[in-house]
Amino acid sequence: MTVRPPTPGELQRLLQREGLQPRRSLSQNFLTDGDALDSIVGAADLTAGDRILEIGPGLGVLTRRLLAAGCEVTAVEIDAGLAAYLRREIGTEPRLTLVEGDALGLDPQELYPEGDYKVVANIPYHITSPLLHLFLGCPNPPSLSVLLVQREVAERVAAPPGSMSYLSVFVQNIAEAAVVARVPAASFEPSPDVDSAILRLIRRPRPAVPLDDDRDGFHRIVQAGFRQRRKQVHNGLSRELPLERPVVEAALAHCAIAPDRRPQTLTVDEWVCLFGELGPPLASMPA
Repeated sequence: MTVRPPTPGELQRLLQREGLQPRRSLSQNFLTDGDALDSIVGAADLTAGDRILEIGPGLGVLTRRLLAAGCEVTAVEIDAGLAAYLRREIGTEPRLTLVEGDALGLDPQELYPEGDYKVVANIPYHITSPLLHLFLGCPNPPSLSVLLVQREVAERVAAPPGSMSYLSVFVQNIAEAAVVARVPAASFEPSPDVDSAILRLIRRPRPAVPLDDDRDGFHRIVQAGFRQRRKQVHNGLSRELPLERPVVEAALAHCAIAPDRRPQTLTVDEWVCLFGELGPPLASMPA
């Protein structure tokens, strides 16, 4: 059964009736756009039996759609008032597990020790980056993530070479990233200060740098490059890493990277090549 989101007026009356107040500190902006909800559900490629983690279910509009598709849903809500509402309204659904708590305190390995799962959520915007690091940096990342996030963040994550950042390299090492649709601020109540976008992440069969290949060392090199993003890559890496300039220049030459390029122009594969050259001499040095 299709569940539509409430209109702004319906939402305001519902919140008033329940004695709830949107909390800016928790990035509580409730979706009132049916087309955006349809886009999220469509991008999730839902199949009956899918295991879904939803972070920040709010009033449960997306949760209901996930349950209607036959999914097994674990919904994590930090707001006690909203959690109480969800328990009363849909808590008896047998395929729903409602967790009241902070999503950043979750251990993906404990939730899903084996097998695939998906993350589908209108996530709290102030914890977007920590959530991406938590789930994409774990040994068992979700097979698919469909996230409603700030438009600027979605575009940064999915950016092509030329507009890359540390976050885009981090994410694209693990998953293929694409912006599915833009969602204007007017699609929420209350309206946030910025537009949003639906970000779709499909886990790669094998990360460019697997977790057991000193991924922290890979991140260290990428971060070093982007700390000096306005400088040429040979200057930035030489300044930020405890390596002699000839070592950095030799690594760039081996990877066929012109030393005067800017870090945002490098592809994930080029960063991986630099890690292969610079990682070993860095491994024995303090961070």
